[in-house]
Amino acid sequence: MEMINVENISFSFEDGITRIMDGISFNVEEDEFVSIIGPSGCGKSTMLRIIAGLIKPDGGKVFYMGREVSGPVRGISFVFQDFALLPWLTIIENVKLGFSLINITEEEKNRRSTLLLDSFGLSGFENSYPNALSGGMKQRVGIARALASDPNVLLMDEPFSALDQLTADTLRSDIIYQLKNKDLPVKSVIMVTHNVEEAIELSDKMVILSAKPSHVKEVINVNMPRPRSKRSRKVAALMDHIYAELAKD
Repeated sequence: MEMINVENISFSFEDGITRIMDGISFNVEEDEFVSIIGPSGCGKSTMLRIIAGLIKPDGGKVFYMGREVSGPVRGISFVFQDFALLPWLTIIENVKLGFSLINITEEEKNRRSTLLLDSFGLSGFENSYPNALSGGMKQRVGIARALASDPNVLLMDEPFSALDQLTADTLRSDIIYQLKNKDLPVKSVIMVTHNVEEAIELSDKMVILSAKPSHVKEVINVNMPRPRSKRSRKVAALMDHIYAELAKD
């Protein structure tokens, strides 16, 4: 099943002159983890926001499960690069924000939030505030909040870039484990990243964008078993190929 279809998306800055994207098209199937890679300023994060219905493109359309996206969609959730936690709310209160569009009781919100926090190793921190947590823990809370609304599609905007390497490696492993959990409704993930190695590790498909005004240079299907080691010849060859494509801009 096709979860997301991006058709000929174009976008310019508010001045209407500086074009950022020019005719971007790709699709995301069920059970696919798709990474979007490209040089800085090519509109990767903007593309995610267009898919989420948070920004309207100048031209083109986005479809979610066959329905045109004209605003925020309940079946699509967003994980932000900077965690985006509200500092005056406790951890469990931050997660409960993910239920804001779902008509369930407060008791059920508490129950489901507690289960989500426990699944990300945050049991016992429910009543803590964000400033008491490490960067990795904050991002786990952000992901738990995004999963609270039972999304079919999860959008992640450089979710590991603010973390040290060890924490990022651990969280990536956690993400892979969680997304294989059949109890979760997430069917597809779209992630923006600058980290080529990270994209190869996680992705089933990679969308390579050009410099602005960006277009799709290449779509790569990553047909390799997991876990994937950068010491593997296939991984190393793919990394070299992607870096060579990015260097052409």
